[in-house]
Amino acid sequence: MAIDLYARLGPDGIARLVDRLYHWMTVLPEAHASHLLHRADLSEVSRRLTAFLSGWLGGPDQYHRAAYGEPMMRRRHFAFPIGPAERDEWLLCFTRALEETVAHPQLRTIILEPVTRLAHHMQNKEET
Repeated sequence: MAIDLYARLGPDGIARLVDRLYHWMTVLPEAHASHLLHRADLSEVSRRLTAFLSGWLGGPDQYHRAAYGEPMMRRRHFAFPIGPAERDEWLLCFTRALEETVAHPQLRTIILEPVTRLAHHMQNKEET
């Protein structure tokens, strides 16, 4: 990525982004299907996503350091039925979290584009 996203957000910014993502997932009725794929306690998934985003956005590789192993995000999510609804609900929550935590619109766009591609990559079922 041309811009150092990690430097722009920093560890605290990434943590706030993840916190707001899961906040929206728990309170938005339109995120219900996505929320059902998660455990009631979101603390571990929050730690993992924060660690993943740190390295993915150009910062320290917290994911490997935390002994989670290779990210292999799609493989790790095969156990969860992620269809278009769940994908779009997660993206809705991520977008809202970005709007709250990243002030610069262009920076939000730079982050959201690859995240959207990643979310589409995570889909492992068709709509039923």
